[in-house]
Amino acid sequence: MAYLVLGAIALWLILRASGRPVLKRREWRFLTGAFAVAALAGAAFFAVREAFVPAAVLAMFGAWLALSTRRPPGGEPAAPRSGSMSVEEARSILGVSAAAGAEEIKAAHLRLMRTVHPDKGGTSGLAAQLNAARDRLLRG
Repeated sequence: MAYLVLGAIALWLILRASGRPVLKRREWRFLTGAFAVAALAGAAFFAVREAFVPAAVLAMFGAWLALSTRRPPGGEPAAPRSGSMSVEEARSILGVSAAAGAEEIKAAHLRLMRTVHPDKGGTSGLAAQLNAARDRLLRG
């Protein structure tokens, strides 16, 4: 039992130590949910064998994992207000020059959106920032 707990802690530390997400949002949620089910099953096993201290620890760990599965890791950044972005900020976000036309702005937006879209592991805050930058530049 101790090796299982130490192994789970070591895996968690390895995945979190890099500072950047190793797993995408969906994969992380699936893995966390699987660990939650395993911890709760272990808690039930120990409770049946009348080992209540490990059962309580595993039940709390499983409940914590189950709750953390429901929220995105790191939280979501707030979406910027569309009127607060300057043209220079919008150009630097999209990485376009001052002479960029509408087609170049749309192409840069599409290229960046493919990498930061929430369905691809990005956040809705980053996607909203890209959308605000595109709208600011196309509006003029």
